[in-house]
Amino acid sequence: MNLRLVEEIANAVLYEGYILYPYRASAVKNRQRWNFGALYPRAFAEAQTGSDAWNMQTECLVRATSARCAVKIRVRFLHLIERTSKAALAWQEAAERDIAMNAIDLRDLTLRRRLHTFYFPASRQVDGHAHNGRQTPCAPENDVIRTNEAAEGAVEVEAEHLGESLFKLRVRVFNTALFAGLGREAALMRSLASAHTILNVDDGEFISLTDPPDEFREAMARCKNAGAWPVLVGEAGARDAMLASPIILYDYPQIAPESAGALFDGTEIDEILTLRILTLTDEEKREMGQVDARARQILERTECMPPEQFMKMHGALRGLRRPGVEDAANQWGPEMP
Repeated sequence: MNLRLVEEIANAVLYEGYILYPYRASAVKNRQRWNFGALYPRAFAEAQTGSDAWNMQTECLVRATSARCAVKIRVRFLHLIERTSKAALAWQEAAERDIAMNAIDLRDLTLRRRLHTFYFPASRQVDGHAHNGRQTPCAPENDVIRTNEAAEGAVEVEAEHLGESLFKLRVRVFNTALFAGLGREAALMRSLASAHTILNVDDGEFISLTDPPDEFREAMARCKNAGAWPVLVGEAGARDAMLASPIILYDYPQIAPESAGALFDGTEIDEILTLRILTLTDEEKREMGQVDARARQILERTECMPPEQFMKMHGALRGLRRPGVEDAANQWGPEMP
């Protein structure tokens, strides 16, 4: 159960902002994308004056409950794919990338940091057939060409013993791709989009960053997070998993049970977006259907939605309680806090 809940939230974070209403490739806000958690090549990020980053850092507290305490690290991001065709507007698709590290003894991490590098090569496909290198014959009129640049980086993990059974865990993710200064769009193609980290612990427990017990507040104040916000995830009360998200969340965020499926639009309200989709013209729906499979799923699901499912989106009272880990505000509505 806990694993399923963690995956649901992590996938929502991974695809937040993937495509925004009105879900058409011609919309301006769908031509400048990937605002959440993008790690750019270092050369590009350091040449900017804004907040573009080439690395992210997660620091959190772990309390070991036995000498066998070990942590597992997963870094996930979207690798962008440029899709072009003479018959449709260009679009950036994405491939899911998942870098998993084997379980690491927490005490060993205080003695020696671990560095894990990864590399996903560039490729070019015409109608799904891969070609070596970039010397591909010209595509026929209706062929679809998918091109992606290489994505590469590193994950650094280390820990600090703070006394007795308490440790500070640090995870840093770097984009190490080379970049020749060809502009933002070129940098995005070499970026780690929607990057986030999933942390698990065996024989130990994570300490809440948002509501730490009093005895841990001083140590928690020394945790420095950059581009990542660690929250407890899974069943309320569980402390074996954390999600370091580029989006600020509460502990134990949930997908609202009324949600019929992902709509990807930041701060979305399912009922409003569903109503707006139903008002699209036939031409707008045709263009939406040409974007990609995820846009088509939204359109098909909305047009086939039974009345009882639609009514569930109108609102739900889950009970009145004091703010806490089970507060209804902790539920994404259905995607965002």
